[in-house]
This record gives sequence, structure tokens and C-alpha cells, in this order.
Amino acid sequence: MFKNPFSFNGRIRRTEYGISFLIYLPFAVVANLLVESSSTIFIALLMYVPMLWFLWAQGAKRCHDRGNSGFFQLIPFYGLWMLFAEGDQGPNEYGPDPKRPDSHLQERVAA
Repeated sequence: MFKNPFSFNGRIRRTEYGISFLIYLPFAVVANLLVESSSTIFIALLMYVPMLWFLWAQGAKRCHDRGNSGFFQLIPFYGLWMLFAEGDQGPNEYGPDPKRPDSHLQERVAA
């Protein structure tokens, strides 16, 4: 879990996506509190860049698990859908199935 969390390549399961969002939330709260105190706005802006990169990267990988482009996460409420919808079974164009990483080997043996 959490291999290359800032990379946009690969696939992740629903659990990792949900945990990623829970990790993002406290940092977002702190950054928002820093923005409200105008003396530390620069620090808050520096915090936002890696936080958003992390969230977008994890979202793109979750989209990949569903067989979609990472741009699908820009659709309103699609992030909520990604929390509950199953990913593609078996490998797809974005990589092996994170739930069953050896499924491509079993398919070859059965064939």
C-alpha cells in the first residue's frame, strides 16, 4: 500500500483511496487555518502544492483502477463514486489488478 503516492501511474484499491483522502483532510484543515491567519499565507500555499499533488495522483490511480482516464476525477461527485465502485477485474491498460496482482499469471496458466 502507498507505493509511489505522488505518481500518476498505476492502480489503487478503494481502501487506499479512502485512506489517502483521510490523510489529506487534517493537512487541508491546518492549511485553511493558516490561510485565515494572513501572516502565514505563504506557508499555507506551500503546503497546498504537495497536498493537492498527492490527492490528484491518488485519484488518478483510482480512476485507472476503474478503467478510466485520471481526468474523470474532475467530474463532480465522481470521487464519491470511486469510493464505492469496484475496480476492473484483472489487468487493464493502466496496470495489473491491485486486488489480485497475480491474476494475469493465473489466466496464462488456465489458457
